[in-house]
Amino acid sequence: MYRILLSVFVMMLISTSAMGADPIVTQSTTNSSVNSKSEAETTVKSPPPSAISPSINNSNSDVCTIGFSGAVQTQVLGISGGSAVRDMNCERLKLSKVLYDMGMKVAAVSNMCQDNRVFSAMEMAGTPCPFMGKIGEEAKQLWDTYPELRPQDMKDKDELKTMVKGGLFGAGALGLLLLLL
Repeated sequence: MYRILLSVFVMMLISTSAMGADPIVTQSTTNSSVNSKSEAETTVKSPPPSAISPSINNSNSDVCTIGFSGAVQTQVLGISGGSAVRDMNCERLKLSKVLYDMGMKVAAVSNMCQDNRVFSAMEMAGTPCPFMGKIGEEAKQLWDTYPELRPQDMKDKDELKTMVKGGLFGAGALGLLLLLL
């Protein structure tokens, strides 16, 4: 029993001394000075300027136009543009279909006969295209009397105009490109 009492006494002594201990205080002083000098150079490299051609789209399949666009970019100047071109053959087909659906069969065939290929096919089939409301043999005689009114002659004149316009447009575009370089 003496041992137990001694053990309890020592334990109490140890615990009271740990509780009454003073905290440890550390003092630290630091003096520092920093001198710095920096130089920075920033170079910004941007992408070259871009000429972006416009988007021309046909969202409806019942439209007889074809869109085209293009762009040219040099280091100084950029140009872009676009347009829509009417498809005359598509328009002719749609108009003929509407005329036929309205019961105007001769008018529909007359409209189709404005195309040289259809005109030739009708002649080869032995059914000449209508001429001023006349059909059959009367139309054939009138076409023979007035050959200058055949679609082929008109087509050649239209092609010549188109070629001249295209040539002028191409020459202008080439001149502009040379000017930009």
